[in-house]
Amino acid sequence: MNDAIEQPPAKKRLSGTALRVVSVLPLVPIIIWMMFAGPLWLWRAFILTAVAIAGYELMAMKVPSSHGLRAWGSFSSVLFASTIIFANTATAMYSVVLIIVVGAMAWSLLQDDPLHNASVRIGWLLGTPVYVGGSLSAVALVRDFPPTGAWVLLAMALAWGSDTSAYFVGRKFGKTKLAPRISPNKTIEGAAGGLAASVVCAVVISFFLPSLGVLDAIALGVLAGAAGQAGDLWVSVLKRSSGVKDAGGILPGHGGILDRADALAFTAPATWAFGHFIAGF
Repeated sequence: MNDAIEQPPAKKRLSGTALRVVSVLPLVPIIIWMMFAGPLWLWRAFILTAVAIAGYELMAMKVPSSHGLRAWGSFSSVLFASTIIFANTATAMYSVVLIIVVGAMAWSLLQDDPLHNASVRIGWLLGTPVYVGGSLSAVALVRDFPPTGAWVLLAMALAWGSDTSAYFVGRKFGKTKLAPRISPNKTIEGAAGGLAASVVCAVVISFFLPSLGVLDAIALGVLAGAAGQAGDLWVSVLKRSSGVKDAGGILPGHGGILDRADALAFTAPATWAFGHFIAGF
């Protein structure tokens, strides 16, 4: 008689794509409300929270040995972004730059890590607030462009529309590697599909933005679409050089804030520059 214990059935796990959708779906209506109808202070607080997490993630990748450096990278990123969002004056900006430089010097002198790592520490202590705080602050700035929230939606569509299209076009038609040393799965065909999607998204949204003509939308789609793909590759370089798959784990299926905002960190500044210098906001 066989008395083997019957094993319970294995739990089914969500596929990667399903997990990505399920993990962010509850956040979508909240973010849309904050973007279009929520108070300005709440949107800015939301962006600064994302900046704080992204700054911590980047320092955790590049200088993993020190919790203090992670905290300083997070703080200095928020400080730099806050100055851009709230002050945006030469005096305030210069004061913050001095704080960041002095802080980088102090942290570098106080660390017990081997001296040959000092240049890496100093570089990321200076670079993290500029990259994270400087780029993601644009997501807060473009909300001020009329009509409220529309330019944020445009920046997001340019980033994630391109990313989604590049993924599916690359899977279906991709043959020629785009940057095999950096990201082996990315292809030129996928990049072209992503760029085309950026242009389409910009043109469609331009019909709801009187200040953005169709030709300007095409130009912005090309500019921001290319910038977003460069941002995606840039974060891939950071992760691959750090030996990690994801920058963080706060968003199941997506990784961290840096993973999710890699393209947006470049499309948002491009969108802000276009709106400020071309549309005149």
